[in-house]
Amino acid sequence: MILSKLADTLIGSEIVSLGNQINDRIRQGEKIYNFTIGDFDPRIFPIPRELEEEIINAYRNHQTNYPPADGVAELRSAVCGFLDTYHGLKYEANEVLIAAGGRPLIYCIFRVIVDPGDKVIYAVPSWNNNHYVHMNNGVHCTLEALPEHNFMPTAEQIAPHLDGATLLCLCSPQNPTGTTLQKEDLERICDLVIAENAKRGTGKKLYVLYDQIYSVLTYGEIRHYDPVSLRPEMRDYTVFVDGISKAFSATGLRLGWSFGPATIIAKMKAILSHLGAWSPMAEQKATAVYLKKTPEINAYLANFKLEVEERLRRIYDGFMVLRKMGYKVDAITPQAAIYLTIQLDLTGQRKPDGAVLETQADVTSYILGEAKIAVVPFYAFGASRDSTWYRLSVGTCIKEEIDNMLSNLKNALDGLKND
Repeated sequence: MILSKLADTLIGSEIVSLGNQINDRIRQGEKIYNFTIGDFDPRIFPIPRELEEEIINAYRNHQTNYPPADGVAELRSAVCGFLDTYHGLKYEANEVLIAAGGRPLIYCIFRVIVDPGDKVIYAVPSWNNNHYVHMNNGVHCTLEALPEHNFMPTAEQIAPHLDGATLLCLCSPQNPTGTTLQKEDLERICDLVIAENAKRGTGKKLYVLYDQIYSVLTYGEIRHYDPVSLRPEMRDYTVFVDGISKAFSATGLRLGWSFGPATIIAKMKAILSHLGAWSPMAEQKATAVYLKKTPEINAYLANFKLEVEERLRRIYDGFMVLRKMGYKVDAITPQAAIYLTIQLDLTGQRKPDGAVLETQADVTSYILGEAKIAVVPFYAFGASRDSTWYRLSVGTCIKEEIDNMLSNLKNALDGLKND
């Protein structure tokens, strides 16, 4: 069967595939601590009660027809108010586009900005940038982010590759690492973009896709920063991706928004009108009401963040105990989102049956088989195949099971022997 080159070369999401395999095993009765998918168990993390009520009211009021292609006016206005309240960003309704989550928006950004053969800069590990570049026939410019920088790209890494680039993809807080771009680091990156665009004159500019879907989920002293707040000149070159999916544990409601230069947003709207990837009318109407309930949002976020952070820190602390005991594991201090970056540096060790863990895939399989712990290796996010680092997602984590999970991990580590 002869199909398109895209059909012949595109692969599905490695993370979704792994998660489906784990869920199949769980359905068959196997006890697995599943930390793979960046989603929430609604029994543990339900959406805000007020948002749920507004959705029910919207359906009862028969809000089930097509929404406008750019989103209902009252929602776009409410998003503007939300951005001002929580980020100090001032945008107008015609600079906001609503869609069925972040994915169609990211696709539209690529389609509007990237021509075949255009260079796209992104760091790995990162979520799905490699696939979006491939789908749009862009040229991959991949930077390997390092643990000493919390797996975030640096200005020094980006600078040599700016010439001829069309799009720079940044995500903070980042999926898969749960780490953030610090103020000084983002400022330096913005200064590079501004200087590069000044050199280009009337030619095609370098744009930044800034994914801040986890922006309200930061912990401790960590703050979220964005290009436009730090450097107002970046307003002409930055297209944001945001939404309710992670902020309100509302992944299944499929409601995201982009905001940025009005001309780019208008072109994205045109593409989206052909895709039909709109957020449902009822969810849009409900969210328009909910985003104005600032006291209720603050109360929800306070509890939600407390619960997520407790899980992240307890697991992090458990890894630090194991590390101090001499096991070859590590973790990066939790900063944001629902992810913990962990390390399982176990290749070369022998399993109880004498077989050697020769590859990182062997390590992943061993931890799943012996400890019943499912985590996603960074190579699923574009990092090198021998990376010893993993994403651990706590969106479905039951607090009462954390100690048992860590005990299982210790027992599995005890079963390994060094040559």
